[in-house]
Amino acid sequence: MKILSILTIIFSFSQCGSTNFETNPPFKIDSAKYYSWVGGVPGVSGINVQIQLKNTSPIEFDSLYFRKKSTKVEIKDASLLIAHFNTSKRNKPDLILHSDPKKELKNKIPEPDNFPFELKDNEAVLSYHLGGETRYVKIKNIKKQDRSSFPKIQ
Repeated sequence: MKILSILTIIFSFSQCGSTNFETNPPFKIDSAKYYSWVGGVPGVSGINVQIQLKNTSPIEFDSLYFRKKSTKVEIKDASLLIAHFNTSKRNKPDLILHSDPKKELKNKIPEPDNFPFELKDNEAVLSYHLGGETRYVKIKNIKKQDRSSFPKIQ
């Protein structure tokens, strides 16, 4: 009986976190590339990912997961998806430090790092909706392009 309960627990946890990727999505990925950019203000930077697609008519694209971050995708020209990831170091949360703990109650609780996918640096996961279901497709071998710089603000 003890062995049966242990096996049940092991098998129930083995199913957690497994995401099925679509092996034959209803659209074609022509190309995928990413580039880093830096802004005109020190500490402002990001990564843009561009995905060129074909046959996208009945599909509603949602989010892109890349390098332990996720963001909603922007659709351009019906076949180009763009995802903007902010990597700026300037985003500092307001933190209240006080000898009275009641005044620290407004501090935001840190969120755990629960990224749902195990990806390499040149891989991403695109989520989309089709037929009332959320589906996922893994994009491999995303090409890196040269860094873009924006003019400095003076």
